[in-house]
Amino acid sequence: MDRKEFVRRRRQFMRMIGKDGIAILPAAPVRHRNGDIEYAYRQDSHFHYLTGFPEPESVAVLVPGRPHAEYVLFVRERDAVRESWDGPRAGTAGAIECYGADDAFPIADIDEILPGLIEQRSQIFYAMGRHLDFDPHMLGWVNGLRTQTRQRQGEFVALNHVLDDMRLYKSRAEQSCLRRAAHIAVGAHRRAMRFARPGRMEYEVMAEVQHEFRSHNADLSYTPIIAGGANACVMHYRDNDQRLCDGALLLLDAGCEHDYYASDITRTFPVGGRFSPAQRAVYDIVLEAQLAAIDKVRPGNHWNEPHETAVRVITQGLAGLGILKGPLSRLLREQACQPYFNHRTGHWLGIDVHDVGDYKVGGEWRVLEAGMALTVEPGIYLRPSPKIPKEFWNIGIRIEDDVLVTRGAPEVLTGDLEKTPEAVERLVSA
Repeated sequence: MDRKEFVRRRRQFMRMIGKDGIAILPAAPVRHRNGDIEYAYRQDSHFHYLTGFPEPESVAVLVPGRPHAEYVLFVRERDAVRESWDGPRAGTAGAIECYGADDAFPIADIDEILPGLIEQRSQIFYAMGRHLDFDPHMLGWVNGLRTQTRQRQGEFVALNHVLDDMRLYKSRAEQSCLRRAAHIAVGAHRRAMRFARPGRMEYEVMAEVQHEFRSHNADLSYTPIIAGGANACVMHYRDNDQRLCDGALLLLDAGCEHDYYASDITRTFPVGGRFSPAQRAVYDIVLEAQLAAIDKVRPGNHWNEPHETAVRVITQGLAGLGILKGPLSRLLREQACQPYFNHRTGHWLGIDVHDVGDYKVGGEWRVLEAGMALTVEPGIYLRPSPKIPKEFWNIGIRIEDDVLVTRGAPEVLTGDLEKTPEAVERLVSA
């Protein structure tokens, strides 16, 4: 992403925290998988959003109006031996030249320098509890200043209150990133849908998805759900180790992360190429619910309207199948579809696949505005039960797309991926 985007974000953020504030953001720590083997490093989302700096053992400090706004980075020093093992480091010079810091210091000097930056600041914006290894250092510096000055030094303010709202509104550059992640994920789903056949293993389908992601320099944005048959009725099924059976459905929930922005798609399709009458009946209900919900993703509508719309369509559909019984008004009032549709219809989408941002403001559902991005993903999950006709047992169907709120009609970022039953059957049979 262009460096100017990070400059714009920092300026906006510093205006929001005010001239008497200071914000301190640690980088994500290195995590070990086992022994001395590390997981692939992924920067903390807040830290990345404001800096674009990709290295661990770093701290960003944003200081508005002293006498001018200042962006300071504490980073690892250059080290020829370590760099021969782990790759190049930016060092203090690179932090300034390549990442736009106004000043940069070795991370080893933070104890000497950071307290001076905090001193006389009335508010310290910090995400306490987000960085458990760093919290004691923050408390130590602030308490040390209070002891020295015998004054109440700086009030901690939750950084998330400001930054979460900023991240909720996607700039043009961010929207482009989301479109790219969506495009890659669409290709991965198509590849997997063409590959899936009776007798193949769920993990083989997962391998096709990952191959397409890595071919475009993208990573998984979450562990995929490759759920054949009854496994589709397990919300967070992750074993992905069963054989695909003819006549069964495959629920494929997979998204990628590209340049730190996520996609999140689900499609459900017949492994053998054709929906059974019962599968098709349930699929039609879910698709109708999803299309109706997407149509509610418009500015001025509140967050819960897509969900309310999906619940209404699914409740009416299940009543039509004889699974729910009674007047629609009573079924809606009693939330009768909840045993078969037991999750929300979507979530915010962005740098995190379940992105930050409040869903309610002042106790009321947040009103949708242009620039927000979210998923729309209704589903129906019919586990064996005396209340359900046998032909519907173990049918689990979810259809999910990524949607951008615009000034007019919603933009379905993943809309190129087939989802009408006829188009799905053609793709799977190709």
